Amino acid sequence: MEDEHLVQFKNNSSSRCIFFNIEPNDYRCDVILKVKRATGTFSLVACFFMLFAIWLLRRYNSLAQKMIASLTVAAFFDSVAYVMGESHPEGSLCDFQAWWLTYFDWSALAWVCLITLNLYLNLVKEIRTEHYEIPYHVVAWGVPLLMSILPLLSGYYGPAGAWCWITDDHVAWRFGIWYVPLFTLIILMIWCYARIICVANERMRSWLGTFNPERERRKMSLAEEIRPLKWYPSVYLLVSIFPLINRVHNAAYPEDPVFSLTLLHVLSAPLHGLANALVFGRDTWSQLSTTGIKMALQSRLCDRTSIGEYHPATIRYTHDLDTHSDSDDEDSNVLFYSPDMTLKDRGPWESV
Repeated sequence: MEDEHLVQFKNNSSSRCIFFNIEPNDYRCDVILKVKRATGTFSLVACFFMLFAIWLLRRYNSLAQKMIASLTVAAFFDSVAYVMGESHPEGSLCDFQAWWLTYFDWSALAWVCLITLNLYLNLVKEIRTEHYEIPYHVVAWGVPLLMSILPLLSGYYGPAGAWCWITDDHVAWRFGIWYVPLFTLIILMIWCYARIICVANERMRSWLGTFNPERERRKMSLAEEIRPLKWYPSVYLLVSIFPLINRVHNAAYPEDPVFSLTLLHVLSAPLHGLANALVFGRDTWSQLSTTGIKMALQSRLCDRTSIGEYHPATIRYTHDLDTHSDSDDEDSNVLFYSPDMTLKDRGPWESV
């Protein structure tokens, strides 16, 4: 009976932990799987609450807000891949997890790049981008589809550590499909944000002279829009550096994975969704006090006020109101005026 239990434990371990050559009583596999699931869950919950806040506060009107909402959706489904069961052996389920992970990793990266591009076009090039919404969606969902299908059609997906991805036998594909484009785009985003910040500072210094409310409003809006976005390339770099180091080590020593590097990998890789919520949602979270949530829910669920467009009509001036007028059907606004009306507190203009 004891021998059967030991064989069953080994079989369970081999099916659940295929990225370490472990003994039956080795704890490392369970640690890796639990950490992966925990970090993926944190990102999943953060994305869910950010989507809830976007819906609650109606943060989906402008193009920039819609792009942030789309990024959150991509990060949400990306987090699902990291909590998608345990480490799967080679097969159709493993291929599906690898494709899912590649597709939504790329989709989240594409939306971050497009948000950066949109801000660059608006501020630096002074180009209106409202009509770019459909092309943005085509790029953000179409390019990831291409990048995720190529390894699938080539049969390169399989067990690749704590989750399924491109296998150790195809290292060049790992770097060509993901890591080289990833860090190239991060460098380009850092350059774009540096340029954006320089242009924004130049314009703020140039807005001198007499006080102009509209100009001040534009300055504040510009600063508020740039402030959270400028940190995202750095955050994306931080959550991607340990996965890169671990994959480089896997390429050099495919039969000798290091527990500490794998642990750092599973700690940081699933955090894209959480990083998105912290960076883009920092200003949003400040509005979600108990009172703010209560008022927003009341407005969202209970307010049925219909706001229509006002159409100005002909204005008539009259001394008094004729309640028996036969012109009730006349569509006009009436301003009542009497010669006996006086203006109070005219101040220095009284003598004029």
